[in-house]
Amino acid sequence: MPLTGIQIYKLLPKTNCKDCGLPTCLAFAMKLAAKQMELSTCPHVSPDAKSQLADAAEPPVRLVTLKADGHEVKSGNETVLFRHEKTFYNKPGLFIRVQDDEASDDIEAKVSAADIYTVRYVGMDLTLDGFAVQSASGDPAKFADAVSAVRATSHRPLILIARDPAIMAAGLRAIDGESPLIYCADAGNWNAMADLAKQHSAALAVCADKLDELADLTSKLKTKGINDLVLDPATRRLGESLIRQTQIRRLALKKDFRPLGYPIIAFPGDASDLTQESALAAQAIAKYAGFIVLNRFAPEMVYPLLVLRENIFTDPQKPIQVQPGLYEINDPKPGDPVLVTTNFSITYFSVANEVEGAGLPAWLLIVDAEGMSVLTAWAAGKFDAERIAKAVKETGVANKVARKRIVLPGHVAVLSGELEEELPDWDIRVGPREAVDLPAFMKQVL
Repeated sequence: MPLTGIQIYKLLPKTNCKDCGLPTCLAFAMKLAAKQMELSTCPHVSPDAKSQLADAAEPPVRLVTLKADGHEVKSGNETVLFRHEKTFYNKPGLFIRVQDDEASDDIEAKVSAADIYTVRYVGMDLTLDGFAVQSASGDPAKFADAVSAVRATSHRPLILIARDPAIMAAGLRAIDGESPLIYCADAGNWNAMADLAKQHSAALAVCADKLDELADLTSKLKTKGINDLVLDPATRRLGESLIRQTQIRRLALKKDFRPLGYPIIAFPGDASDLTQESALAAQAIAKYAGFIVLNRFAPEMVYPLLVLRENIFTDPQKPIQVQPGLYEINDPKPGDPVLVTTNFSITYFSVANEVEGAGLPAWLLIVDAEGMSVLTAWAAGKFDAERIAKAVKETGVANKVARKRIVLPGHVAVLSGELEEELPDWDIRVGPREAVDLPAFMKQVL
């Protein structure tokens, strides 16, 4: 039985030091009991109490990490069903699958294209996370060769797919020293697969088409010392996948049912066509896969999936931001104007894209407004004349321009007088309210 908040409180220091960010130890205990905080947040828990609270401190969904040559993919540690309740922490890994009956040149070409694929999105580089190698030939040597071919082309983490322990062993030897995911243990092979997982320090996927069978397998594997487990509920259809994966997540979070408290793996790549694969992958990102195996590498499919994943797994309480500083657009010269805005990513890209697309050179000064948009930041006191003047001085933009002209967003024209006092040597202009009107303003007024 999980500990209650009062039981946890009795094991805490009871100093009400607030180092955990909460006003009292009782409040911390209640949060810990609800799986809304981690025990490590309290720096004063005694070793004896840590031992007793180990189960209460364990997240409802275990963290599983795949590692390879400096790259890693993490899944788990989630504490809520819906991102607006708190946030989702570890976005699902997207893997591209190859099979060992494909020619080595075809494997290398597919892996190479996917490995270098990068999407630039609101200042972030979005990429795929790894590759899955599946045994289709039934030959251990061919499987090992396919794994080696992938590894020669990419250093990203791997998922190895084979039901035969002898074939799996050959693949694992080809990447000895890494931490891949083994797929999969079932009712017939779980004992041998557990031995391989333990020997190679690998995570182990568990497959069964009923939840009680899945829970039974994870319980058996845990008694053998295998803790890093991943669940495959063996559903491939859209509706069934949604129901089964939601049931697993609810049982882990709401019922604290430990045998199903692990990340989920999904196989949209088993779909018959690209459209269905895209739909299954999008659903898996939202509900609630931790590892997603795609069969096709198609930029027109991968791009929206990467963007969807990024949008879902950002902190809903923290806006997406860009780095404050001075940005150069279209190779500006000393005679070109300085445009100023906040570091809210959408604001930055709206301004930058309009000016760059029009072929106009400008210096773009991004002020730290804690990720808020122009009007929101101004209303909250985070975008004012003092902050703008500070950014001007810190970036040294005055040394880069011959004509000191700075353009304020039209929505905060009220700041122009205050900014003239802060920057008496500058010509303060008020620009348009909308970024789309900037090119015409720059051509006609500046």
